[in-house]
Amino acid sequence: MEIFTEELKSVADKVLAFKSIVAYRSGLAINTEVTEKEAEEGLSDVLSAGNPIRISNKSFIDYIFVHALKVAQSYDLPMQIHTGFGDKDLDLRLVNPLHLRNLLEDKRFLKSRLVLLHASYPFSKEASYLASVYPQVYLDFGLAIPKLSFHGMISSVKELLELAPMNKVMFSTDGIAFAETFYLGAKKAREVVFSVLRDACVDGDLSIPEAIATAKDIFAENAKQFYKLDVSSKNSDVKPPLSSSFQEEELNSSLKDVTFVRIIWIDASGQHRCRVVPQQRFYSSVGKHGVGLTCACMGMSSTSDGPAVDTNLTASGEIRIVPDLSTKCRLPWLSSWIFSDMAYMIRSEMTLFHSFKCLAMGFCHLSSYCLLKTILNLPIFIECLVNRAELQYLHLQITICGMGAKQQEMVLADMFIEPGKIWEYCPREALRRVSKILKDEFDLVVNAGFENEFFLLKSVLRDGKEERAPFDRTSYCSTAAFDAASPILEEVFASLQSLNIIVEQLHAEAGKGQFEIALKYTDCSRAADGLIFTREVIRAVARKHGLLATFVPKYALDDIGSGSHVHISLSRNGENIFMASDGSSRYGMSKIGEAFMAGVLNHLPSILPFTAPLPNSYDRIQPNTWSGAYLCWGKENKEAPLRAASPPGVAHGFVSNFEIKTFDGCANPYLGLASIITAGIDGLRRNLSLPEPVDGDPEILKENLQRLPVSLAESVEALEKDTLFRDMIGEKLLVAIKGVRKAEVKYYSENKEAYKDLIYKY
Repeated sequence: MEIFTEELKSVADKVLAFKSIVAYRSGLAINTEVTEKEAEEGLSDVLSAGNPIRISNKSFIDYIFVHALKVAQSYDLPMQIHTGFGDKDLDLRLVNPLHLRNLLEDKRFLKSRLVLLHASYPFSKEASYLASVYPQVYLDFGLAIPKLSFHGMISSVKELLELAPMNKVMFSTDGIAFAETFYLGAKKAREVVFSVLRDACVDGDLSIPEAIATAKDIFAENAKQFYKLDVSSKNSDVKPPLSSSFQEEELNSSLKDVTFVRIIWIDASGQHRCRVVPQQRFYSSVGKHGVGLTCACMGMSSTSDGPAVDTNLTASGEIRIVPDLSTKCRLPWLSSWIFSDMAYMIRSEMTLFHSFKCLAMGFCHLSSYCLLKTILNLPIFIECLVNRAELQYLHLQITICGMGAKQQEMVLADMFIEPGKIWEYCPREALRRVSKILKDEFDLVVNAGFENEFFLLKSVLRDGKEERAPFDRTSYCSTAAFDAASPILEEVFASLQSLNIIVEQLHAEAGKGQFEIALKYTDCSRAADGLIFTREVIRAVARKHGLLATFVPKYALDDIGSGSHVHISLSRNGENIFMASDGSSRYGMSKIGEAFMAGVLNHLPSILPFTAPLPNSYDRIQPNTWSGAYLCWGKENKEAPLRAASPPGVAHGFVSNFEIKTFDGCANPYLGLASIITAGIDGLRRNLSLPEPVDGDPEILKENLQRLPVSLAESVEALEKDTLFRDMIGEKLLVAIKGVRKAEVKYYSENKEAYKDLIYKY
């Protein structure tokens, strides 16, 4: 056993999992308490049986299995377990996964990760049950496809999904001996999953976007996470031996529909910028090494693509923007253009849903463009129109079967001065740095949830000149406005779902043509990433519909402004500790929560250059506009810049988080959150307390309140006097930020109408 376990350990860092066929030898009723003596006697029986040696003694096999599982668990490796049908000599009565109950409830193995293979057929329902009640159990339905009849495959997968969580089901194939069997297994699996998810949509169990996300999880994402696969980096280095260019083209077909990859960064002025590279170059080089970029990139203002004078950044020098592959995703708004065109065809002339379906299932390498051309040339007409549900099913089917339109991908980037050395001006690193200080000193994590306010503007001609006017002129939470914008908002919602960005609510806001989309809170780094992608989605979808979406704080001086309010909470070990645990707190928040919030309130004038970065930002932060014009806080007071929140579901009198209203859509979210966390850390270090809350209108009480800076120049002055941010954010980055802000102040003070062009940049 010593030799055996050492052999396992010697390969543990070279493999992704262990696999056991214990089911085929002695069954799954594994005795986890089998003794060494029992194992020795079992081995003796095996050896004394003579040749050929067949290890089938239950005590000996159980002993081996338990020791192997201990090794797997110590190296955080999963264990695959064959269950259900398979080799002809197994006893089907013993391979029911319910026999694993003793193993699953053994306290030594509660942290093991076990995947049941072959869909446990014919015990698929039992396997689904185990995955639903035991956190360590996952499912794989390989071999069941394509071994069974088509009906049997569908029935088995449906039974797996009846109870098992969607993130616990995976597909592999045993069709590995010949390329043809591998192809047929993959093809049949997609047909089966489509059929199962289609029925789930018909029955109302899943929405179309949820079904598409489920398909992606089953075929890729669940396995990546379960086996901890870094697929992107490994694929880029794979150079299989090929005998022809045709074979190479086939092997690379998974990337054939991707043309470009956008590498995105956010500069000090909050603008989204990107470099675009062809997908082949991205996967062969750029994904690992990045691309070069001028050092001046973090010194640019909203008015100039050259570095501002006081940033200490010039055209001399170069950095590298290196993709963070964990953020790479497809542009969801490009994948849906074909379906918009199809919907138009259906409404206007003819429909060929069943032909679509045949093509989708039969011609796997046909691009969407070719699909459309083929369909349009078919001399087939049908008498009735396809309904919306059928079109959505087609969307689902084409997605699962790999027939999307030409795609692009996007990825967020970090900034490096040299390989392995982060650049001190990198905004994402600034947020990571202060988050690490908070974690190391106080064992706390900041969670953030953003509210995105934006205007939808249409193009109009006045006196022969193009101008932008509001999409509609309805009032706050208008149902008519939502009806008018539903096609846009539904597409935005579906796109965000495909990016795993959760929308909590959306509505028409108080401005003419203004809407708000609120995102679910998550850890601050992911929240900032999600906010960037959300802005990209909203702007792109609006463009598809012939509109311009803008996040500018005050696009029209005679209308309400747009913010990007952020809700902040604190957690420790996954538990919200911002909220008071009992009724002893004065304000319903914990002492830690109060100290953090007090730090933010204390430094709020200095935070504004990060969260309200343009002169136009201060046109929004005015009294009686729900934007927070005075230095104060309140409980559910929407006129206070800091609002302690008690959302539905929170016990009366308790506070789960606080909202910062002086955060707008022109802010770099990494820098904005970094400044908030910096101020919160100071509050924790000094154990600051909050003053009494302001419950009424701050404008009425202004004699006793301090006005927040009324201009960007004033807030920059406050920042220059506050030494806290120099040490926490970094002196060089802080100099660049202040230099960019001063350039904004100078330009817009000299060009009073220039703010009108901001709608094209934010």
